[in-house]
Amino acid sequence: MRIGELAERFDLAPHVLRHWEAMGLLTPAARVNGRRRYTRDHVIRVMTIIRAKGGGMSLEQIREVLNVSGQTERRALLQRHHAELEQRLAEISASKKLIEHLMECGADDFTQCPDYRRMVERSAGLQSLDEAECVI
Repeated sequence: MRIGELAERFDLAPHVLRHWEAMGLLTPAARVNGRRRYTRDHVIRVMTIIRAKGGGMSLEQIREVLNVSGQTERRALLQRHHAELEQRLAEISASKKLIEHLMECGADDFTQCPDYRRMVERSAGLQSLDEAECVI
C-alpha cells in the first residue's frame, strides 16, 4: 500500500510515518516507481508504535524496545515501563475517585467537605484532621 493508505488506516498524517522512518521506528518501505510501498509487516509495526505511545512511551523508548538485541534486555525495558504504567494507573484511579465524589458532593465548597478532605489527606499521606485531633 502507499504511504497515504497506511497513514489513513490509522488516522495519521503521512509525514508522521516519514518521521518514524527517519527515527528508525519503521523500516523504510520498498520503493516502486519512486513511491513508498508498505506491507502487512509495516501495518503491524505502526499498530505497535501507536499502542506503545498510547501507553505513555516516548518515541525514543519505543525505538529502544523495538531495536533492543535480546529478549532479556527487552524484558527489562518493558518491566520498567510496566512499573511506570502501574503508578500512573494508581494515580488515575485516585483522581477518578475524587471526581466521582465531587459529582455527588452536596457541599457548596467541596474543599471543606469532610469526606473529600479525608480522601485528599490520605492521597497526600497526611494524617487526617480527625486522627490528629484525637491524638492531642
